[in-house]
Amino acid sequence: MSGVKILNVELDSITQNELLKRLDDGVLVTPNVDQIVKMQSDREYYDIVRRAEWVVCDSNILYLCAKLLGTPLPEAIPGSSFFPAFYEYHRHDEDCKIFLLGAMDGVAQKAMERINQKMGREMIVGAYSPSYGFEKKQEENEAIYRMINESGATTVLVGVGCPKQEKWIDAHKSQMPNVKIWMALGATIDFEAGNVKRAPVVWRKLYMEWFYRFLQEPKRMYKRYFVDDPIFFWLLLKQVLCLYKNPFESVEQNKRQ
Repeated sequence: MSGVKILNVELDSITQNELLKRLDDGVLVTPNVDQIVKMQSDREYYDIVRRAEWVVCDSNILYLCAKLLGTPLPEAIPGSSFFPAFYEYHRHDEDCKIFLLGAMDGVAQKAMERINQKMGREMIVGAYSPSYGFEKKQEENEAIYRMINESGATTVLVGVGCPKQEKWIDAHKSQMPNVKIWMALGATIDFEAGNVKRAPVVWRKLYMEWFYRFLQEPKRMYKRYFVDDPIFFWLLLKQVLCLYKNPFESVEQNKRQ
């Protein structure tokens, strides 16, 4: 599959409809500006994203950047839009059974109930909101394996924040061999539960969804949007000027298959 390189991340050049048709196994990650910034210093996270079978553009900002670089993507595929499209696409597929892992206590359960009511069947076969620091708790992780395995889930959406969700999937997916598709989709469970509202369409069309999120949660989002992420645009300028260097150059010998 052809890809578009933004800094040290190669994004799949694919439409949402193509992804829906082709996504039948593997790990799906959806980088945005914040995640690409993290991949400049977190080698483990960088390697995990390189190994993922599906790496799609989550952000309209990245979509614009790809155009600026002269290598346009067909479209942005935000995880919060893709997931409802995914379960609608599989509405009548009885083999599609989804488990939700993430969000605050009770939120995943609420999302499960709302989606199942919408679909008219128990497409979401289980939901669990893990405790803080669960990734370091062997007993809780083993309980999660049991829940997912016993649920019969073939798809698991993990929404516990980046890069924790991607690292958890990479470290633990072998314990749940019947799961075919893994999705690392951030706040999607909150959106599905109605716990957090997505930006209105007009905000999205103006590429200002990030600012809408900031207005909803200014204390939590301030550092991300106004302290950490601005470095992305400096690095992008360096890429435009052919001055950017991958900080993990030694592992960049072969392109992701």
